[in-house]
Amino acid sequence: MEWYFLAIIIILGLLAVTDLTVGVANDAVNFLGPAVGSKAASFRLIIIIASAGVIIGSLFSGGMMEVARKGIFNPEQFVFSEIIIIFLAVMIADVLLLDFFNTFGLPTSTTVSIVFDLLGAAVAVSIIKIIKTHHSVSELGNYINTEKALAIISGILISVVVAFVVGLVVQYIVRLIYTFNYQKNIKYTSGIFGGVALTAILLFIMLKGLNDTSFIAKSAKTWISDNNILIVIASFVILSILLQLFHWLFKLNVFKLVVLAGTFGLALSFAGNDLVNFIGAPMAGYKSYQLWQASGENPDTYNMIGLKGDVQTDIYFLLIAGLIMVVTIFLSRKARTVVQTTVQLSRQGEGDERWGSSIMARTIVQSSVTMQKGLGAFLPKAVFTFMGKRFEKPNYNNVNNEEDSQASFDLIRASVNLVVASILIASATSLKLPLSTTYVTFMVAMGTSLADGAWGRESAVYRITGVLTVISGWFFTALIAFFAAAIVAFILYFGGIFGVIAMVILSVVLLYRTKIMHKKIENENTEKEVEAYLPQTSKELSELTNEQSMLIISKIPEIYSETIDALEDENRKLLKKLSKDVTNMNKQTKKFKTRAINTFKNLSKELFVSGTHSIQIYDYLREAEYCLNYITNPAFTHVNNVHNPIPSEQFDELKLIKKQVKELFAFVIEQINNKTIEISVIQQRINNIVMFIDSHRKVQLKNIKDSEINTRTTILYLGIMHETKNMLLHLENFVKVYNDFLNQLPK
Repeated sequence: MEWYFLAIIIILGLLAVTDLTVGVANDAVNFLGPAVGSKAASFRLIIIIASAGVIIGSLFSGGMMEVARKGIFNPEQFVFSEIIIIFLAVMIADVLLLDFFNTFGLPTSTTVSIVFDLLGAAVAVSIIKIIKTHHSVSELGNYINTEKALAIISGILISVVVAFVVGLVVQYIVRLIYTFNYQKNIKYTSGIFGGVALTAILLFIMLKGLNDTSFIAKSAKTWISDNNILIVIASFVILSILLQLFHWLFKLNVFKLVVLAGTFGLALSFAGNDLVNFIGAPMAGYKSYQLWQASGENPDTYNMIGLKGDVQTDIYFLLIAGLIMVVTIFLSRKARTVVQTTVQLSRQGEGDERWGSSIMARTIVQSSVTMQKGLGAFLPKAVFTFMGKRFEKPNYNNVNNEEDSQASFDLIRASVNLVVASILIASATSLKLPLSTTYVTFMVAMGTSLADGAWGRESAVYRITGVLTVISGWFFTALIAFFAAAIVAFILYFGGIFGVIAMVILSVVLLYRTKIMHKKIENENTEKEVEAYLPQTSKELSELTNEQSMLIISKIPEIYSETIDALEDENRKLLKKLSKDVTNMNKQTKKFKTRAINTFKNLSKELFVSGTHSIQIYDYLREAEYCLNYITNPAFTHVNNVHNPIPSEQFDELKLIKKQVKELFAFVIEQINNKTIEISVIQQRINNIVMFIDSHRKVQLKNIKDSEINTRTTILYLGIMHETKNMLLHLENFVKVYNDFLNQLPK
């Protein structure tokens, strides 16, 4: 059986590498979010600074490895063949769970994930042992360290609320002092702000990043612990003086320095404390294998009490793990997706919202508006006026500083995010309170966003829905991790080698599927980035309008033609797909129009008239899409309900109209691309088709009066004719407006 367990160790090693990649992809938001959102530096420089923190932090993580070995369950209660199954089940469940969250860009806690994976797998194997030995379920407490799990759950609840409230209050006070035009108010206070911030980050690194590490001597840890207050005071005074002098003499941007230093500190802490989440179980499995091999005993009887001993992790393993995480940070597309979730939810400016509306979010916003009105009745107007002036926001869609225009929020908020998160995490560490770095950093970011008014009435419902989705995902993390690991453990225990093979194959398939799924999501996001481009010149406006309108105008005849063919063939699946395509196309055009309005706000006076025409262009395109929608949906409903098909004579008429419509749209597209639109020619072609439609509609109505004709097919036929006519009339209006748009563009 030695080859069997050796194979499991190899699988654990591969899963460790995979877990490092999916784990750091999710946790990267903790230390990348503020710097990326505020554009504190180029993305490459931010990654380099974070990577340095990760490499150094990974060397300090050895002391945390005991969590996987003896923190959640009691290893002396298990034999080698059982404990190796626990570790394998943990890794399979953890990799799949984190990869799922990464695919949809949802930040979660890798600590909670690994703890409940360990708990679920250990409980499953413990129950099997209890049943096989005919013991009572009440003895489960002998196998499991339940206090650890309960402490983590309580830590989740407390940290979520505290982080949000503290972030909100601190950001409100800081913004009240500095305002959004903080550059004017930092001449004499930047040193103090930087001193407080960097001291907090330094304290955080000492307490969280270097605590419980095997790399630092105990004497050094003791000295740091005994002299905390002295270190804090000295750091604050020295840093404040130096930063103020550097700001005066060299125009040092203190806020950028704070953000980049905070990024390094959080990255160091992440690697130092969370590395166990990814390689703790494989390392414990490898240690178990070494102990069993050295003993020469039967794997079904060898007790794993050896895991209770002190943990000494090879520094080379830690360094390799750190390098893998660095490569992942540089290359992982999913890491950027997760980061963008937090950045988008805390974005100061307007834009497309990823999340929809929900009942709970609407209730929260409605209650907040009512409360705000109530406060307005009690507080003096002078107070409201003063606060209003302090919180006046710049137009994030049109600012002079190019860097600020690209940022989702400013450096003040990014600094507060990092400093508050650092202080909260460091305080919890010193008090021995369990919490999740992910939960704290995310909720602080949401609290500061609310304080800054980033959740205005135009976006609050959607942003709060997103926050509630992320938070609910956190609690589901614990449940899913527990039950997934338990189920996998059952399969591995009773399936033996076949169970191992089956779970490995299933894992590979699921990872491949989520990769494809994420690629689709990424492509959609890329399209949104293109849509978000705001033109500034007549050429840019012309190119963007042409690109977007041609994208829509080319789809309309294609969907129309396929609908007629699918209706004749009674192809239910294709008609259902075409109905969805029309709905998606309509949403896309709506976004184009929204972007056109945002563009209109920032256009120069010479582009004013062309800007109004560009908005009208999207209006007429949407009207044409509505007509198309009233063709595809009834056609699908007709076929889906298995009604009688339209008679062949009428289909001959529809196919003739279809041919004329396709030729007309092709002609219009050619004219627009050549920028030589012949309005009279297009009008004549549209009139010819409309006259053809009207004549055949009259014939059909006469047939209804003279003979028995199926009512449903007639209604469908007449509906298609009517909506086709309307669609062509909207096309005519579109062509006229587009021609005006081209003529009004400045040369």
